[in-house]
Amino acid sequence: MNNNDNKLIRIGVFYDGGFFSHVSNYYNYNHSRKARLSIDGLHDFIRKQVSDYEGVDIRYCHVVEAHYFRGRYGARDAENMNKLLADRIFDDILMRSGVVTHYLPVTSRGEKGIDVWLALEALELTIHKKYNILVLIAGDGDFVSLVRKINALGTRVMVLGWDFEYIDFNNEKKTTTTSQTLLNEITYPVLMHTIIDDKSKRSDPYINGLFVEKTPGDFSMVNTNKRIQKYVNENLKGKIKVLKDGYGFITVENQNKDYFFYWDELINKDFNQLSIGESAEFKIGNNEKGECAVEIVIL
Repeated sequence: MNNNDNKLIRIGVFYDGGFFSHVSNYYNYNHSRKARLSIDGLHDFIRKQVSDYEGVDIRYCHVVEAHYFRGRYGARDAENMNKLLADRIFDDILMRSGVVTHYLPVTSRGEKGIDVWLALEALELTIHKKYNILVLIAGDGDFVSLVRKINALGTRVMVLGWDFEYIDFNNEKKTTTTSQTLLNEITYPVLMHTIIDDKSKRSDPYINGLFVEKTPGDFSMVNTNKRIQKYVNENLKGKIKVLKDGYGFITVENQNKDYFFYWDELINKDFNQLSIGESAEFKIGNNEKGECAVEIVIL
């Protein structure tokens, strides 16, 4: 019998928020799952993975702390971009799951300093809280130095990593990979894309539990689009003409014009519940390619 069978395994989980949001968006808009990642489901999955790797009953494996790090717009900027409600909703999700949030302001140079802050907090908390397992939901090779420090403390490191490709709304191929150097340094590399797409695990409750179960009208998921819109105070009505992976077009008949829109501009309906031909009311905004539809209400 493993001599750890009757000892609590203390797990600390650290989220690179930008990485987590990117992966969650991929599963919601580009993957056949068409659903977001569940925080609670991830924690249950982590407990099961630790139980299997450590040879300890899952009852003795517990996430004792979880921390989420992300750059964030100020309240006025978020409100101007119609993102304030989405930020608050996701805060509620994290709060209910017992996740401690750490935000830095997004500046004109973008999201800066988050990786450093995550690494410093993870190291300090591992020293003081003496985690048995530290879990990183991240893919950046910049965390290699952190992992080496954690290894020196005798804490084992698990990384939940993803590799995937998809075509974005600009018809460009986007690739996400987890640093091989990072995976080489840790004790437990968990390649999530392989596990999730394993056909033999289709009925596994821990795999299916990784995803949020949607209900009709459920559009209250995190909004991560960082494009700054300049709103024009004009309301138009049209019909959904095209739907792709996370984006589409609304046509306005009397203008004979199609307006591009992105999934996070929908106010009262989830993108995955849309149908071609539905009527919509929207405002005109501007993105880097010109006019687009924003603040969209499905009628």
